[in-house]
Amino acid sequence: MAEEGKVQWFPGHMAKTRRLITEHLKLCDAAAELCDARIPQSSRNPELDRWLGGKPRILLLNKCDAADPVLTEEWVRYYGKQGLTVLPTDCRSGKGVRRFAPAVRERLSDLIAAREKRGMVGRPLRVMIVGIPNVGKSSLINRLCGARRTRAEDRPGVTRGLQWVTVERGLELLDMPGVLWPKFDDPAVGERLAFTGAVKDDVVDIEWLAIRLLSLLRECYPAALQSRYGIDPTEEPLSLLTALGKKRGMLLSGGEVNTERAAITLLDEFRAGKLGRITLERPE
Repeated sequence: MAEEGKVQWFPGHMAKTRRLITEHLKLCDAAAELCDARIPQSSRNPELDRWLGGKPRILLLNKCDAADPVLTEEWVRYYGKQGLTVLPTDCRSGKGVRRFAPAVRERLSDLIAAREKRGMVGRPLRVMIVGIPNVGKSSLINRLCGARRTRAEDRPGVTRGLQWVTVERGLELLDMPGVLWPKFDDPAVGERLAFTGAVKDDVVDIEWLAIRLLSLLRECYPAALQSRYGIDPTEEPLSLLTALGKKRGMLLSGGEVNTERAAITLLDEFRAGKLGRITLERPE
């Protein structure tokens, strides 16, 4: 297995995305940043603060239907104290999405008033959509449009190029490519991104990743493991992975447990929300 604490991946075109954001930012009135409500801090690109400067920002805690609702409220308060407009959303189900356009107009109320004073009535508000891969940017736009205007898939890196989308009268969105950053200063950040699928599985040791996830779950959500898999959450993580595979009948010839298959099952079911509503980090 891979050395503990090491998530290796390919950073992609960060310089290109930075250039696209900074070049197009002057055309936008605000930025809407999506993060994953299950890992709100780890799923925020730390470079965005510098790239976006003082542009008005709305933060969407997306995939909130899969996150712990108590901790989501803690994150809403935490980021609200930092001056951000914060919306819990789930773009797959549509939860919270209707609040997006009113939140944009409220955030930009001073700009709207200033434009009206200058006779610039009817000029659309333009919002840049930013966030890491696989966080739901395309799904947000599709929900707002009521139709599939952008390609959305449950894997990182499917957005191609740039596109302005009119979601309703007076509101236009610019979808930016998702990008990770070249180096994770905290190894736990890379792990959490890999748990949720923001880092491609083919650059991570799946069995090691599953063991790391089991380590967190046995500490914070032991009942989820017992309920979903019927395994004793007090066991060590490697034993839990083996027990999971045995319970699901994932056996190789000779009766040995196929731990790779068990690892894939655990990660797939966690990402699909089948283990319940789970958040892997707290504001503190």
